[in-house]
Amino acid sequence: MSDFKDAVLAVVCRISKGKVLTYKEVAMKAGRPRAYRAVGNILNSNYDPKIPCHRVVRSDGTTGGYNRGAIRKAMLLKMESA
Repeated sequence: MSDFKDAVLAVVCRISKGKVLTYKEVAMKAGRPRAYRAVGNILNSNYDPKIPCHRVVRSDGTTGGYNRGAIRKAMLLKMESA
């Protein structure tokens, strides 16, 4: 795994239940502020259920993509009151 991928997954693992970060915020916290599209690609290829990828949303407040489906992402966020 690359250092950036490891950093992204570490940032996402620290997002508390009921909270969200944007792809841009994750990129900034992972040390590459302009790599928000790369964050999306990294999260799209992650299938580890221990990493709460559904807690990362678009800057405009919409849910954005999710490798298990956008409806599931919205449902998970609603269940967590995010």
